[in-house]
Amino acid sequence: MSETVAKRAVRTKPASRKVTARKPGSREASAPEALAPKKALERTSPSSPPTSLAERQAEKRDAILNAALDEFSASGFASARLDDVARRAGVAKGTIYLYFRDKESLFQELVRSMVSPIVGRIEAAGAADLPARFVAETIAALFANEIFGTRREALLRLIITEGPRFPRIAEFYFHEVIERVVPAMRGLMSRAVARGELKHDALARFPQLLVAPALMAVVWSGLFGRFAPLDIRELLRAHIDLLFGERSAT
Repeated sequence: MSETVAKRAVRTKPASRKVTARKPGSREASAPEALAPKKALERTSPSSPPTSLAERQAEKRDAILNAALDEFSASGFASARLDDVARRAGVAKGTIYLYFRDKESLFQELVRSMVSPIVGRIEAAGAADLPARFVAETIAALFANEIFGTRREALLRLIITEGPRFPRIAEFYFHEVIERVVPAMRGLMSRAVARGELKHDALARFPQLLVAPALMAVVWSGLFGRFAPLDIRELLRAHIDLLFGERSAT
């Protein structure tokens, strides 16, 4: 009997939590970093199997989306086949059509599910009555924590590499992301100029300058990251100092 009890105890032992080490050179979260809530981005394994039909459907849909991003990243949008997406997801090809119309709609849902929540937070930060530098530091922390080095970076790189060949996915990303972020940043920087936070109006006229190093970092990491990895936090901090001036040592 004691042996049976011991076996039950082993089976009911709670699963240990996986601890992810911080990247070398990283630092504790500052105030702007703390403003950006951390959300799980990578694949996660549920502690218990889904019980309801809705949970099972949601899990299968997420598996298809994850598999689609893997296949798009590995093969390119043109060469990616739904057969291979189904194989990666562990489902029949016909199952994909229960959730998505075609390959393009798969891509669109990747953008909506992975990027649109980030865009909403940037829009909210841009609309808030906060100093422009604080918002810029918040966006930089958001990029360092939740985009660079994650599966969102893979999606962004896919846009950069495949967008020129497939104008429709570039157009979708423009309307879903760029058309929302740029006006929000332009309004923020225009208010900063009016309040005297900025000495000139370059950022109000070209808010793309704010995120230019982030896009460069995505390209750099894909091409040269193996040979010369970037310290993304230090890069973005240096960029903000160039835009707004170095912080005082007080």
